[in-house]
Amino acid sequence: MTRYVVSFNDGAMDHIPAEEMPEVAKSAHAVVQEAVDAGVWVFGGGLERQQASVVGADGTVTDGPYPETREVIGGFAILDVASREEALRWAAKIAAGCRCAQEVRELMPDEEQDAMLRKADRRW
Repeated sequence: MTRYVVSFNDGAMDHIPAEEMPEVAKSAHAVVQEAVDAGVWVFGGGLERQQASVVGADGTVTDGPYPETREVIGGFAILDVASREEALRWAAKIAAGCRCAQEVRELMPDEEQDAMLRKADRRW
């Protein structure tokens, strides 16, 4: 299986009127439940709108995001699926539930990390 991050930009849901947000949340949670039931959901969530902090390799903390960052992630899901095509199908379901476009990216495999997580009895 391959892991994918499905994400949307901060502000992507701003077009949704406040009174419709409870229905959008219900629809989005239904897709999450479907992904959990299918065994492909690893983790996900929305990100609070707040100033990011950038922590340098030397431990220095500065206000972020990085200056070259044009868009900030508003929410994400990590899925563990058999193919890119399957990831795209799930992204389409998430997009419909959240009423906003989703970006799909494959996570780089890391066998050493996977071994550490298996040893710790975690899912990845």
